[in-house]
Amino acid sequence: MLELRNIDVYYGNIHVLKGINIEVMDGEIVTLIGANGAGKTTTLKTISGLINPKKGEILLNGEKINNLNASQIVKLGISHVPEGRRIFANMTVMENLEIGAFIRNDAKNIADDYDKVFSLFPRLKERKKQIAGTLSGGEQQMLAIGRALMSKPKLLLLDEPSMGLAPLVVKEIFSIIRDINKSGTTILLVEQNVNMALNAANRAYIIKNGSIELEGDSKTLLNEEDIKKAYLE
Repeated sequence: MLELRNIDVYYGNIHVLKGINIEVMDGEIVTLIGANGAGKTTTLKTISGLINPKKGEILLNGEKINNLNASQIVKLGISHVPEGRRIFANMTVMENLEIGAFIRNDAKNIADDYDKVFSLFPRLKERKKQIAGTLSGGEQQMLAIGRALMSKPKLLLLDEPSMGLAPLVVKEIFSIIRDINKSGTTILLVEQNVNMALNAANRAYIIKNGSIELEGDSKTLLNEEDIKKAYLE
């Protein structure tokens, strides 16, 4: 579904991504893990059109998309849940979800998808008239994911969904991520909780200093001694 070929990204003169190659197959959960500053968030921003690569190609179902802007990429079926959630704090839960569906004009299907989001996140249904900024951290993360789902993505980019959340809430969020994937949405996941990420994903890429250092089956990487020492101990 998604392919990054030799992607180079610069911030000014700083070479942030160095020849990144990543593949995500239809139906997979793929995780990108690495230390702070390794280039994980930059990779997702580049895929979603928020940053333009200096070199390389990004292909969605074989079609080049790195010459498109972010709004065009959303319409092609890629939705991005950013680090830090970035909900519209002064708007209600329902208004945030409505913004997620802004690019759509299929009213009946939109109504059905509100129901699907509320079935995934019952607490959002209970709080749909509540101002989003007054939600707990976990509820805000649920809202950020729900808003992204309202654009009906084929590919969901998740950036640090467990950040700042209590362990029980993290388990709940990852259970929902699996459910979203089982319902047919492909997921590229950036996550600092390496154990949770590797247990949820089919495959993983490890990024270090802007370069892919290792890739493979998630369960195999979970048992690699070097991975355990670097990320799990």
